[in-house]
Amino acid sequence: MAEEVLSQNEIDALLSALSSGEMDANQLKQEDKDKKIRVYDFKRALRFSKDQIRSISRIHENFARLLTTFFSAQLRTYVHISVASVDQVPYEEFIRSIPTMTILNIYSVSPLKGRIILEFNPNIAYAMLDRMLGGRGASVNKVENLTEIETTLMSQLFEKALDNLQEAWGSVVEIDPVLEEFEVNPQFLQLVSPNETVVVVSLNTTIGESSGMINICIPHVVLEPIIPKLSVHYWMQKENASREDHAEEYQNLTKTLEKAVLDLKVLLGETSISVEELLHLNKEDIIQLDRLIEDPLVLKVDDEPKFLVQPGKRKNKLAVQIVDQLQEGSES
Repeated sequence: MAEEVLSQNEIDALLSALSSGEMDANQLKQEDKDKKIRVYDFKRALRFSKDQIRSISRIHENFARLLTTFFSAQLRTYVHISVASVDQVPYEEFIRSIPTMTILNIYSVSPLKGRIILEFNPNIAYAMLDRMLGGRGASVNKVENLTEIETTLMSQLFEKALDNLQEAWGSVVEIDPVLEEFEVNPQFLQLVSPNETVVVVSLNTTIGESSGMINICIPHVVLEPIIPKLSVHYWMQKENASREDHAEEYQNLTKTLEKAVLDLKVLLGETSISVEELLHLNKEDIIQLDRLIEDPLVLKVDDEPKFLVQPGKRKNKLAVQIVDQLQEGSES
């Protein structure tokens, strides 16, 4: 257990209090022996560790980046989304914290049990709708009077965004999210019991000149089967396994490349003659090349200059001996 280090002034003050009788040494010992009591609210049961909350935050930071790119392409305007907070609260508290009339998308995330909620602030939802209909992204809050066409357009946009959620969670579990319900009144939405612990991920969202929040509500029952995968230990194991897989792939690739057949050529020299001279060439004519006899020759590997060599013979066959290696960009 970590010990608290006192400053010199604090030590002097403590000794002074003990000597003057303001503080009793026996009382200090008794307080130290007494058990420390911490208040625990059973209505706000903390069922996720800080480590697991950090993992959920990391997943949704990736989701926010993917969602930014997706909405920017779909709406053709400036979009910025970032994680504002990740908290665990009772479901009842989450319902009370969102507007009385808002945009609620309920998704199933097979093979995980239960459903999750994506709540889009009306300012954000209507800015998206206005952009889709050719507007400048103005936000007009009329959630209570959504037409069937507006509901369909919003549902289609939010359904297309599911690929980003699937990709973000792919590092932990393969999910198949499906949009099941589109609701505007949270009071009619009883996803889990009021005291059930849920993780609420809040995303700061800016679309054009409009800004608001996107809240993701994930009940404990959804995350329960994969809670062990949300620990740092799991991520480290996965990273080590990934490194081992990469090492094995590298070895396999190396063995395959070692069997590849290469075409080697040695260029004795070059020269230029006219077509007339070529037509009048006869036996024992001599053609002068551009390379001296004492100069090294160039060995090409698949028509790429790689080595400087000198010609010779080995076991009555023509051969070359490598004398130097050409650096990339070197000319023969």
